Amino acid sequence: MENKLLIKLIVGTEAMFFLALIMAFVYFSFTPDFKSHQLLNLDIKTTGAFSVLLFSSSFTYWRAESSYHKGEITKLKVWLIITILLGGIFLFGQGREYLGLLNSHISVSSSIFGTSFFTLTGFHGLHVFVGIVVIAIVTCLTFLGDFTNKKSSVIGAVGIYWHFVDIVWAVVFLIVYVLPHIF
Repeated sequence: MENKLLIKLIVGTEAMFFLALIMAFVYFSFTPDFKSHQLLNLDIKTTGAFSVLLFSSSFTYWRAESSYHKGEITKLKVWLIITILLGGIFLFGQGREYLGLLNSHISVSSSIFGTSFFTLTGFHGLHVFVGIVVIAIVTCLTFLGDFTNKKSSVIGAVGIYWHFVDIVWAVVFLIVYVLPHIF
């Protein structure tokens, strides 16, 4: 139980952190030339495809949790590995997008858009990376036989964090990629 309480407190503080970053991005989006930078240089289709993979990782982690509660340790291992792969592919996509932006001379220091975009999406990417590392540790422990007892709250606590990371990306994707095309 302590694991879930602790992760809920961490997620709560991280939610406030991301809220501040999102609010800054929205605030800066009203500056001149921000929207043109954004619309011309972001690839909503490719990022959307990588986003679907990240959202799918929430499903695969949920399947891992379900397998754990049923005592299906082999399935737990498989779903954890798939979750790691999907998160890694998402990060690859983010790195690919960053490379394209850098080649277009958009960087953290090039403009308000660059600063707010790289800060918001970079911190999210950092959270995805941390989640992947934690899930990899849980996967290794699973292979070592640590989760044969169905009473551990670790799998559930990690799940809270991973689902939070996905929810944050849904909001970021909506605000950064989708809404500029609508308004």
